[in-house]
Amino acid sequence: MLMAAVGAGLAAIGAGIGIGNLAGRAMESIARQPEATGDIRGLAIIFAAFIEGVALFAVIVALLEVVS
Repeated sequence: MLMAAVGAGLAAIGAGIGIGNLAGRAMESIARQPEATGDIRGLAIIFAAFIEGVALFAVIVALLEVVS
């Protein structure tokens, strides 16, 4: 049970770090090329959704260990 909580916590921390890194790099890219703001923003939103999806799957798998 403890390891499921640790696994879910690590998944949430990893997602937070990933999205923070993604947002920082996107802002840096927009600062370097302001004319590409729409493209960068769109890709950043898509990749943030992918990161959240992977984190959600990791949390579900960790919590399923408690049930089984």
